Amino acid sequence: MLQLDNTALVVIDVQGNLAQMMYKRDALFTNLEILIKAAKELRIPILWNEQLPDKIGPTIPQLQVLLSNQAPLIKRSFSCCGEPQFMETLKKLTVTHLLICGIEAHVCVYQTVRDLLAHGYRTHAISDAVSSRTGANKKIALQRMRELGAVISSVEMALFELLRVAEGNEFKSIIKLVK
Repeated sequence: MLQLDNTALVVIDVQGNLAQMMYKRDALFTNLEILIKAAKELRIPILWNEQLPDKIGPTIPQLQVLLSNQAPLIKRSFSCCGEPQFMETLKKLTVTHLLICGIEAHVCVYQTVRDLLAHGYRTHAISDAVSSRTGANKKIALQRMRELGAVISSVEMALFELLRVAEGNEFKSIIKLVK
């Protein structure tokens, strides 16, 4: 079960023209914005990653503005775990559960989930906050992640699991985000 004190959000490679080619792009972008805003509201650490931004381009502006208080972790490997800075930052957080979002589901997201599971992290692939250029690649990626032991969840499911109760200021803020 997700808990606020042991969960972090991993945002993977929502960059440049590639992001514009994603399957159901508008819904993806909306869900990513909700997830990042909610993580900030709930004070969940965010690990923001970019794959070769000098070649692919920067994170899309609507997410960049939400993450402006931190710098992205730059990577060359498909898996975030292939970058020492990511692993060092993650270990300092002392979390056990990770919410995973971003693109592409069948490449960088899948390989990151695979490696995080191998490192003993409980990963929650947020199905409506990941995508690929095709629906078929997204579907097979989520299936493979599930087979490896990842939890497949959704933005609302994960957020309400973190909240646990329908009361308080945090609940009111999250309700406004998802409606």
